Amino acid sequence: MVLNPVISKLTGKLVVLASASPRRLEILTNVGLRFEVVPSWFKETLDKALFKTPQDYAVETARQKALEVATRMPYKHLKTPDIVIGADTVVAVDGQILEKPSDKQDAYRMLSSLSGKEHSVFTGVAIVLCQDQEDKEVDYKVVDFYEETKVKFADLSEDMLWEYINSGEPMDKAGGYGIQALGGMLVEYVHGDFLNVVGFPLNHFCKTLDTIYNSPPASPDHKSQWEDLGETWPLVNSLSKCAENGELEPSDSGNCGASDAASVSGASASASWVQEQNVVGPESALASTCGCNREEFPHKIVDLMDGFKASKALFAACKLNVFDVLSVSADLSPKEVAERVKASEEGSARLLDACVSLGLLERRTRDDGDHVYSNTEEASRFLVADSPLSLHGYILHCNDLVWPLFSHLESAVREGTNQYERAFGKKSEDLFQDAYYKKEEVKLRFMNAMHSIAKVSVKDLATAFDLSMFKTACDVGGCTGAMAYEFTQIYPEMSVTVFDLPQVIAMSDRFQPKDQNDRVTFVAGDFFKDPLPKAELYILARILHDWSLEKVHQLLDKLSKECNPGSGVLVCEILLDEEQRGPSRAFLQALSMTEGSQRSASQYTLLLGQHGFTQTHLKHTNNLLDAVLFVKE
Repeated sequence: MVLNPVISKLTGKLVVLASASPRRLEILTNVGLRFEVVPSWFKETLDKALFKTPQDYAVETARQKALEVATRMPYKHLKTPDIVIGADTVVAVDGQILEKPSDKQDAYRMLSSLSGKEHSVFTGVAIVLCQDQEDKEVDYKVVDFYEETKVKFADLSEDMLWEYINSGEPMDKAGGYGIQALGGMLVEYVHGDFLNVVGFPLNHFCKTLDTIYNSPPASPDHKSQWEDLGETWPLVNSLSKCAENGELEPSDSGNCGASDAASVSGASASASWVQEQNVVGPESALASTCGCNREEFPHKIVDLMDGFKASKALFAACKLNVFDVLSVSADLSPKEVAERVKASEEGSARLLDACVSLGLLERRTRDDGDHVYSNTEEASRFLVADSPLSLHGYILHCNDLVWPLFSHLESAVREGTNQYERAFGKKSEDLFQDAYYKKEEVKLRFMNAMHSIAKVSVKDLATAFDLSMFKTACDVGGCTGAMAYEFTQIYPEMSVTVFDLPQVIAMSDRFQPKDQNDRVTFVAGDFFKDPLPKAELYILARILHDWSLEKVHQLLDKLSKECNPGSGVLVCEILLDEEQRGPSRAFLQALSMTEGSQRSASQYTLLLGQHGFTQTHLKHTNNLLDAVLFVKE
């Protein structure tokens, strides 16, 4: 049984993966499943002592993750998913679950306990089916299962143990190893599903989907375990509390109701259906205590009303370098943060608490009773200015350029034009000249923004398809060369030319990586006026949506004349679907009123087809940009 027959049944459905695991994302993407990623806020702090077996714990954790996302999305994301997939993988030896190691010594303890022994890897999977009812309530059905794979380690020498530990790989892996990478050298044999050890039991998942869509169980015996879900809702989503203004926010307690986990779960070893009757979300469990009624209180609208405050809190924290300060010294008090960012203690305390509520910071109470703050893992990866995947530069760009523009949105809609002149006191072409030709700080800010966006999205774009047949590439409008360097890392035989305006190229050396190579070169020019460098593959990332149709045809005509049969064009843009729907960021971006347009894959196919290019591959990356590969006929 394969997934393809099931995919057709999922067409048009909103499928959500409640996990940020790159391994699970890759496994599901590789078999053609289209889905969104919405990481769960459920804190994995269930008391393991309450569960009879490790697999019971894994199934229950997966269920909590999936249900949290399924019930949050209608209120926080303003849409109800059709299917939410939750998963949790644990490593167990002698009946004991091994967590992620806290440090190198802990990793040594774990790996030593596995040396020369067979252990089990369990992945619990929960699939939540969501259906809007006529009365606007949501009906949830849950099916869960687990998969066990036996893994045996070789007898590990001290040298091999420490060589692996010092690689750094064990530190974010359950059980202290990753079989799909360097950890594979420790393994003597695997009995069972290999992908289950990587993080997701694909075969069992496919069979379960087949059961759901072709022969779903209807026995009332399968409806018993979660009939009382409303009474145990704090356990289900771990974030349901009623704020003073009637809004729902993440709970400070990640172990709320954990003592009921085993009795609620049952954690069945085979797939079991669970149906909740008349469950509409967190409000149904809390209505008696807070008086909230979904029919009376417009949660979606209120979330949108306050959305700009959340954005500005993020922008301000980045502008004040809060995340950078906390990356140097964690567990700082508001007073200590205020001193470092040169702000008031009261204002800093309020901003820090706002960032905690947004999931950007963590707060704990010291022995002396003071609150101290530290970055979340996500903030450390994406908000600290010098982290490899930092979005800091783009966030400052949004704060300094995009935010002022959107403060004049009413005028933009009335006039159908951009609002540069109102926002900055100058015409848009003058601002462009200012950004590129006058103030160095403005040029650097723009280039930092483009560099950070490229760093976050480039790997998914470069690996969307196998591009190894192209030995030369040209990144048109490639700015700092971030994409070019990543492409040459992934394709060792490829050389890439970055083609951009002279003023951009002149400053590109400030962004060169430490491990730069001589296969990336920079050429200055205007892609509308000057000849394009010769290449077998042309990369157009965030280019075509920005320009008028006339200019797009002008650029594509130049490309067509440069390309020989078999040459490629890689278009990287936000893709709408065939009904002109897509990620909200595509339509919000369009409100800036540039002369360009957001398009679907078929519209790009028609557009490039007029210049002799045929679409050969398409991939939705679940990142900032999607990818379409075209080849010259």
